[in-house]
Formats: sequence, C-alpha cells, structure tokens
Amino acid sequence: MRLREKGNVGWYNAVLQPAFHLPYPDDTLAFVVLSTPSMFDKALKPFVKKERLKIIRDPVDQCVSHHLSGVKEKFPDQKVDIIFDYEILPSRKPKFLAQTAAHVAGAAYYYQRKDVKLDPWGRKKIYGVCIHPKYGGWFAIRGLLLFPDIQVPFLQQSAPVDCVSTEEKRTELLEQFNFHWQDGRYRDIIEVKERYSEEQKAYFATPPAERFRLLGLTRLTDIRDH
Repeated sequence: MRLREKGNVGWYNAVLQPAFHLPYPDDTLAFVVLSTPSMFDKALKPFVKKERLKIIRDPVDQCVSHHLSGVKEKFPDQKVDIIFDYEILPSRKPKFLAQTAAHVAGAAYYYQRKDVKLDPWGRKKIYGVCIHPKYGGWFAIRGLLLFPDIQVPFLQQSAPVDCVSTEEKRTELLEQFNFHWQDGRYRDIIEVKERYSEEQKAYFATPPAERFRLLGLTRLTDIRDH
C-alpha cells in the first residue's frame, strides 16, 4: 500500500455535487491510498500467513484495514479518519468517490466519456476508469486517510499525468473497460512498468467465494469482488 498523493478536501468537494461532499473543512489534509502490484506478495500473503485464523471476510479488505490501522497508530497525537473504498452511506451512496479522489490528488488520471470528443457510444452508459502513469490499470484505490486537525491552505495541487493522451487511445480505453473488462486489456492501454503476477491475476479472476482456497484458507463467507 502507498499513501500515494496528498491533497485537501476542498479539491475533491469542488468537482462534485453537494451530495458527495466530504464533511470536512476545505483545507483538511488527506491522502489517497493505492495498492500497487507488489501489494499481493509484500502485504496480502504475509498478512494471510500471520492472521489466517482471524480472516472471516474478504482477505484484501482485512489486509488493507490492518495496514491503515497501523498507519493511524503512528500518529497517536493526531486525529486520523479512515474511509475505505467499499464503505457506503445509509443512502447506499459510496462514502467517497475513489476515482475522483485519485484524480484531484494527482495520483491517477480519471478518464471519462467527456474526455472523448467524438463520442461513438450514443445512448450507452459509459463508465470512467483511472489509469496510473506507471502501473496503467494494474492498481487499486483502497481508501482515504484524513487528518481533521491539520489544515493545509497553501498546498499546491498537482494535475495527474495524462498518459492516455490521444483521442484514439481514450476511445479504446473506455471501450475495453466498459465492454471487455474481463480480459483486462484496458489495464495495458499504456506501457506499464509493473503489472499483477500470474498468481495475482488468477486470484482476482476467481469467483469471490473460491478465492480463500487459493490462499490456503477454508472460510467462504462474506467475500466481495474487487
């Protein structure tokens, strides 16, 4: 896991409707947390080996929670709030929009339909996707760390790297992500420096209820897809 980019809440709230705003002052310090391809071997597998008897739900979620709780413990004199990517509000809306957060923090570029000038999809629903300049689509946004008592009014915002810069490639990316996401080709829309191992690909391609077996576990309850 990486505290990939820092930002403030105001950057995020400024691009969203009020229903999705985070309930913090605009200058509140925040970090977007990404998991990179090495997370599987360096974090997940050691966590499973050590905590195997405590894993009763999704191993990845529990691993992320474990490590972010460890980060929180390193700041005993600070209030630290954690929002995980899978958390939802009573209204069923997500607690935060992960891809928007990654984009405004400069961590990864969130490519959306509006980024394609010659829209070929008509009335079809087209979802956007974040691409990282080093990992392409081989990464995940796992959460936010917020420091409510730290205000950063002079923090300079950095734009994300526009690594899929041509119209043709952006169209190809959104086409692959929306209609052929299972084959994972969209993840390699750019030349990447690191991607998931074959073992990791097999893990995430396996139906959620069967993933425990791949990690040498036997519990089969409450597994969620990633």
